Parts: sequence; C-alpha cells; structure tokens
Amino acid sequence: MNYRYLKLLLGLLLIAGCAVGPNYKRPKTNTPETFRGSNETVTNSFGDLPWWEVFHDEPLQHLIRVALTNNYDLRIAVARVEQAHQIVIENRASLFPQLNYGAVIGKGKNVGSGGSVAPTSTSSAGFLGADINASWEPDIWGRVRRLTEAARAQYFATDEARHDITVALVAQVAQNYLQLLALDSDLQIARDTTNSFATSLRIFERRLQGGVGTKLETMAAQAILDANAALIPSIEQQIFVEENLLSILLGQNPGPIVRTPNWNADHPPQIPPGLPSSLLARRPDIRQAEFQLRAANAQVGVTLADRLPNLNLSALIGQVGTNLPALASGAGFAWSIGANLAGPIFQGGRLKARYREALALRDQAILQYQGIVLRALQDVSNALIAREKSAQTVVAQARAVNAYKESVRLALERYRLGKSNYYEVLQQQQQLFPTERALLQNRLNEYLATVQLYRALGGGWQTNQVQTQ
Repeated sequence: MNYRYLKLLLGLLLIAGCAVGPNYKRPKTNTPETFRGSNETVTNSFGDLPWWEVFHDEPLQHLIRVALTNNYDLRIAVARVEQAHQIVIENRASLFPQLNYGAVIGKGKNVGSGGSVAPTSTSSAGFLGADINASWEPDIWGRVRRLTEAARAQYFATDEARHDITVALVAQVAQNYLQLLALDSDLQIARDTTNSFATSLRIFERRLQGGVGTKLETMAAQAILDANAALIPSIEQQIFVEENLLSILLGQNPGPIVRTPNWNADHPPQIPPGLPSSLLARRPDIRQAEFQLRAANAQVGVTLADRLPNLNLSALIGQVGTNLPALASGAGFAWSIGANLAGPIFQGGRLKARYREALALRDQAILQYQGIVLRALQDVSNALIAREKSAQTVVAQARAVNAYKESVRLALERYRLGKSNYYEVLQQQQQLFPTERALLQNRLNEYLATVQLYRALGGGWQTNQVQTQ
C-alpha cells in the first residue's frame, strides 16, 4: 500500500514540469517603415550612441557624470531595482523545501502526546521537547513558477524605469546646460546693445546741448537705453535660477556652474533616426511596459493554479520527555512523515473573479504597451520636425541679422556723410537687437530639438543594458 502512495506522489511530481496559464507573446504593433519627418531609411540610429559620443562639450560631460552618480531620483530608482530583485528571490524560495526547528518547555496536566503525562493522569508534570521539521509544496501546476516569472518581469520593468530616468536625466542636464549657455550669450548681447545705446544717448545729449538736436530725440534714446538695460537684471536672474536647477540635478547645493565660455552655436550635425522597429528594443519606457505585460500575463497562470489542488509533503523528527536526562536517553524519540492534498470546492465565485480580473489587467497592459509605442513614434516625429523647422528658421533669421547689421552700417555711413541724422542710426540699432536675440533662441531651439530627438530615440543608457529574458 505504501508503494502505491509513493507511485502516486511520483506521478504528481512528474507533471510538475508544466505551468498552467498562457505563455507570453509580444503583442503586434503597427509600426511604420520610417518615422514621419525623416527623409532617411538607414538602419543605424543616433539613439545607439552613448551620451559621451553625442555631447562633446567637456564641462557638459563632467556635469552628466556627476548627475549620474549623485542625482537623488536616480539613486532612488537604483534602490527600487534592488528591492524588486529581492522580491524575485523571495518568491523563488517557495520552490525549495523549507527546514525549521522548534523547542518547547512547560508544565501541565493531561498534556497528551505532546508531553509525558498520560491523558487520564490526575497529577501535573513538566515536559520538554525539541524537533526539526521539513515541508515542501511541489509546484505541480506551476503556481510558484508563475509568481516568480511575474516578480522577475517586475524586476526587469523596474530596471527599465531606472534606464528611463537615466535617459531623462542625461537629456535634462544637457537641455539646462544649453539654456545656460544661451542665457550667457543673451546677456552679452544685452550688455553690448546697452553700451551701444548709451553711446547713442551721449551723442544726442551733445547735439541737444549744441542746439542742433531735439529733446524728442534725446528722450527717445534715453527710453530705448533704459528699456534694454532693464533686461540685464532679468537675464541675470534667469542665469541664477538655471544654475540652481542644474545644481539640484547634480545632487548638490545650489551654486555656480562651470561651463564653456563664449558659446557660438552652429548647426548640429545631421543625425539618422534609424528604423521605428528598433524603438521596441531600445527605448526604456517601451521595454518597461512590455515587462509589465509579461508580469500581468504570468498572473493569469497564478489565478488558474489557485483553482487546482495543492500537495504538501512534511516530515518531523524530535525528542520529548519530562527532563533533560529523559531527552538524552532517547526514550521520547518521535518522528512523522506525511502528505496533505487540499483544494477549493466552492468559494462563491471568488476564484473565477480573480481569474477574470487577471485577464482584464493583462488586457490593460497590452493596450498600455501599444499606446506607449504610438507615443514614442509621436515623440520622435515631433523632434524630427522641430529640428528641421528650427534649422530653417535659423537660416532665415541669420539672414535678417546680417541685413540689419548692414542697415546699421549704412546708416552710420550716411550719418558720417551728413546725409541723415543719428536718429536713423538709432532706429536701425533698435531693430537689430531683438533680431539677434531671436536668432540666438532659434539656434537654442535647434539644439534642444536634437537633445529631444536623442531622448525620444531612447539614447544614453545602453552601456548598462539588461537583456530581455
């Protein structure tokens, strides 16, 4: 008879290699052959480059390294990854037998088989006991394996979230740094223009004192000078705020930022976006959504396994007695071995509801994954068109700046020849200043669009890539 039970147990263990529930399959996505806004179909992508091959400014590279080491959001994400890893180990531990020990000491009456006093005894007595017990629940239906699969997928999803924070951090530091450089240039333009207007005002004041100028011209020159001088404190404040923001990204107290002086932005180089299909393997938020879908799919198998019987094997070996000599003599030696099979019969529809809930969560995860893919395509397309149109705007704005510079030169020449008054020069200078600032902003927008494209393509984290399993 014992052999029959053993054969039954072996038979149950043999079918333990199969885990109930659906195996994961990546959902279909309708990705186009090329990005909208891209004129290239090359396979290599700007997003495959590590950040230090994209940003060649040495002070910027130093700032990014510091941020990747000290940024608090990134350090929190690293801690979350470690937490998720330990959850995987915790779930996987249920696959192995559990070994425990126990000890008891006490005094009582009619303690039965747990002590040395007979159940019908009228006297009380002390008792001691010690045992080692083992239990194991064979994962017949794959419930523990599905739980481990879900936990592992969540671990990888958490790691992808860390990668996503890394991408965002690299892009944010680069954007703020470029904005800081542009503010430096803007401040220099404002100071140079203010000095130029101050020179014009002195000329008008001398003309007024000499009786050849008018007070209207002088007051107009004064107003233009004061209006432009008022921009300088505002720009200095923006520089101060931008430095503080960068300091926080670096995980440091607010303070000055070392940067490249005299920034003179030219057009960034042409960059290939690559193929849309490569986003599925490169962009962290897409990979995160897919791992979350894997976890939701594994939970469906868990709910199916909950509806099936569980087998638990247990064993115990120990000693019981009334005192230590009795324990040492071995008279109270005890052992047991057994198996327990239990399963649900009727629970009011709870298990079916859990299964349907898991299916609904999986459907949500599928839709979230597909939606994130669409948004990623949108991000890349928007960055491509922003970069292209900003470059076109820079070309046109540069022509306008050159034209205004030429008009200022001609106005000065006419003034020296006595063919016009200095008020004409002042008017041309007044047109040049906002045009120079607009050119600077459009050049900054072109660079920011390049950084946004790098982020949209998922670049900046691949040196620590987690392989999909």
